Amino acid sequence: MIVSDQRTTPFTNLQLLGTTLPASGIFFCAIIIFFAYFIRGIAGFGSALIAVPLLALQLDLPLIVPVICLLDYLASVTHGLQNRALIRWPDLLPLLPFSLAGLLTGFYILRHVDATSLATALAVFIVIYAVYALLPLPPLRGRRLWAAPAGFFGGMIGVIFGTGGPFYVIYMGLRQLDKTEFRATIATVFMIDGGMRLISFFAGGFYGHVAFLAVFAALPLLVAGLWTGGRIHVAISQRNFVRLVSLILLGSGAVLFFKVS
Repeated sequence: MIVSDQRTTPFTNLQLLGTTLPASGIFFCAIIIFFAYFIRGIAGFGSALIAVPLLALQLDLPLIVPVICLLDYLASVTHGLQNRALIRWPDLLPLLPFSLAGLLTGFYILRHVDATSLATALAVFIVIYAVYALLPLPPLRGRRLWAAPAGFFGGMIGVIFGTGGPFYVIYMGLRQLDKTEFRATIATVFMIDGGMRLISFFAGGFYGHVAFLAVFAALPLLVAGLWTGGRIHVAISQRNFVRLVSLILLGSGAVLFFKVS
């Protein structure tokens, strides 16, 4: 992370992967990171869904995705160690080989597709997921065979956009886990899937000094967001919370789509 100062005023601009951020851009990114982990503190997931599309308005995906991946992994470790006795391993383990296959596919796509195409695809994906979440669909039940597409697309989308969680969440919903089992199991999925992505990002050289400094700068925002969200999660009904997050995602996806189109 290099501070650019063409007028000898410190912290006026931030140079990231060739993109100069003014102070307003830095503040915007800070607010987004805090809000994303505030939401994760309430629901246990959703930070990347919020952070990645909104940060993509200011920064490039090859920087955003590895940084959010590492931050999410740290958050998953924090939450995943709680209620570990409630993890539904029979539903979790079938996901893993397909997640690995999707991860390798996504890593190839991330290396060979231009950033504009990635951002457009991300915007479309976010809007589709937000609309799906807003629909009054009845609860569904599915067999463990759904672990194959859920794991593959979760791994692939997770590498490209850092937002593979929706596929895992949908699969866990099909398996009809109760609230505590869901929270414990999905946190463990994120720990394992995130660990595989971290290894791939490290092997691919995505973690340079810029990414590490960005993670270090974001850590206080992550801690503050998780703590604040955890303190008030009981005050919001699950139904209203899902609607709120879905509307935020719909708006962020639409803004990103019109920006890159």
